[in-house]
Amino acid sequence: MCDPPIFAQNQRMKKIGVFTSGGDAPGMNAAIRSVVRSSVHFGMECVGIYRGYDGMIQNEMAPLDARSVGRILGLGGTVLKTARSSEFLTPEGRSRAFAHLQAHGIEALVAIGGDGTFTGAHIFAQEHNMPIIGLPGTIDNDLFGTDHTIGFDTAVNSVVQAVDKIRDTADAHDRLFFVEVMGRDSGYIALKSGIASGASAILLPEDQMSMDELARILTQQEQAGKQTSIVIVAEGNPHGGAAEVARQICGRLGQLETRITVLGHIQRGGSPTCADRVLAARLGYHAVRGLREGIRNAMAGIQNDREVFVPFDLAINNKAYPNLEELRLARALSI
Repeated sequence: MCDPPIFAQNQRMKKIGVFTSGGDAPGMNAAIRSVVRSSVHFGMECVGIYRGYDGMIQNEMAPLDARSVGRILGLGGTVLKTARSSEFLTPEGRSRAFAHLQAHGIEALVAIGGDGTFTGAHIFAQEHNMPIIGLPGTIDNDLFGTDHTIGFDTAVNSVVQAVDKIRDTADAHDRLFFVEVMGRDSGYIALKSGIASGASAILLPEDQMSMDELARILTQQEQAGKQTSIVIVAEGNPHGGAAEVARQICGRLGQLETRITVLGHIQRGGSPTCADRVLAARLGYHAVRGLREGIRNAMAGIQNDREVFVPFDLAINNKAYPNLEELRLARALSI
């Protein structure tokens, strides 16, 4: 994918704002730290905007410097908080937000979030001619134009660690476990964690495995001497979540010794992994440098280990899909 054109360096830019929006993701604090310290490195001021777009409207802003973002590198969540804003969906709300940015002398923004965050940023940038670069912060890894999103690696590792522990008790009782992971519209977490944890089967929103097929797979594994099975279910699986899948399988195979675990929001929390910290550091620096070079209305991403800029309209109107060929790998190794 081609990068947007780079214009002459904007040496006059003196102050930028940074905020987090949408669902939190491990590594957001590392991204905030990178944006702030990169701004200082380039001789600019940085203002933290609290609670996303709602904080922009409510004028919840404060200056940040290199010391104020110390010791946040390994923290989960986001020190700038995040919140939904129905008011920002209106032109009046966005105008109010822009007025507050102007009052603080903020000339450009770095928005850390996912698809909804970028949609709002795209509209805001067009309406008010505000330079904005987005950092992909979402555990779902479903943003088009970047190989990885901030938070995905940590979330997957959290799932794998949990499933490893579940397997211990499953082995002790010869039970069939159905483990539900996040992924309303994307199966990345389910697919990668399923392969890494040796799941017996993986159910994704993007795949159409029938309940009859799942029942057949579990029966074959049992006949092959497998006494413990773990099925990873993405919450957006077309047949329902883990509880519904378990109900349908028991209806086909009889009343099995089953247990259901919904991992829920533990996937969002925790200290970010090395991979997420490095990704956040790279993208934060890349975004600040991009704003100085005239890039605007784009997402900073990584493609083939190279920093790129992807226009918001491409990132928003397309979706990243997991490699479903990896399901064949998972099935081959699950026997």
